[in-house]
Amino acid sequence: MKKRLRKKLHKREFQEMGFEVEFDYPENFGQEQQLDLLCKFIEEAIEANGLEIGGSFVYSFRGSVSENQRELVIKWLETNPDISNIKVGELRDAWYGWDD
Repeated sequence: MKKRLRKKLHKREFQEMGFEVEFDYPENFGQEQQLDLLCKFIEEAIEANGLEIGGSFVYSFRGSVSENQRELVIKWLETNPDISNIKVGELRDAWYGWDD
């Protein structure tokens, strides 16, 4: 496969990695408190680390997510007392890693 096509298809050296993240809010949180916590998560854990989030999948517009970026998101989640049942997936192909 030619380099141009690999780039267009996000293959081999152009592969982009990302990961899934899930967590629960406290049961007593109202909708506004949930939205505030979500905004804080996006600002402090996602955007501050050069990442983007779509649904529950964390990715990067500037290439691939690194293991270090993933660890920073995990650390933020684990140090927030309002978040429970944290589930963070392993890095996987952001374009073709949905077969499982």
